[in-house]
Amino acid sequence: MFHYDFRPRGVCSRAIHVDLTNDGATIEGVSFEGGCNGNLKAIGRLVKGQPVDQVASTLEGNTCGPRPTSCADQLSRALREAQSAARG
Repeated sequence: MFHYDFRPRGVCSRAIHVDLTNDGATIEGVSFEGGCNGNLKAIGRLVKGQPVDQVASTLEGNTCGPRPTSCADQLSRALREAQSAARG
């Protein structure tokens, strides 16, 4: 398992913790610090076991109110960075 910590920008959550398979292809777990607790726990459950590329593509560009980003959009960025780091 590969663990990656991401500091989101422009959203309420303070950190996103990502666990991927060693090859960086599949999400093993996601958790958030701060933000909308129930919604972010649900996102973590929904993405577990899913391919990184599929989830990142689906969530990319999602916004929150007037903000140009959201916790979901920040997760897509976290997943891409984690995947890149896992693959070295």
